[in-house]
Amino acid sequence: MRHTRAHTRNRRSHHALKGASITKCKKCNEPVLPLTLCLNCGTYKDRELIDVLKKLTKRERKQREKEIKEKEKKESKNKPLELSDLSKK
Repeated sequence: MRHTRAHTRNRRSHHALKGASITKCKKCNEPVLPLTLCLNCGTYKDRELIDVLKKLTKRERKQREKEIKEKEKKESKNKPLELSDLSKK
């Protein structure tokens, strides 16, 4: 039996594609698909699974390490002070 256009289109109304949900990596703030490994820093669930610096050349490795240290310094400056930090000299 032939289906009408309306019947066919009503059936196909559920075939629409949804956009991918993208989250940020906790360590490097790069966009990452959920439940996947971050290819920028090699971490998953706060554990380093891949040594990203190992594959780079010596010059690239030094530059990347420098960038990572700069990010850590910025994060430590933005971190709120705690009582244990105030007692240190």
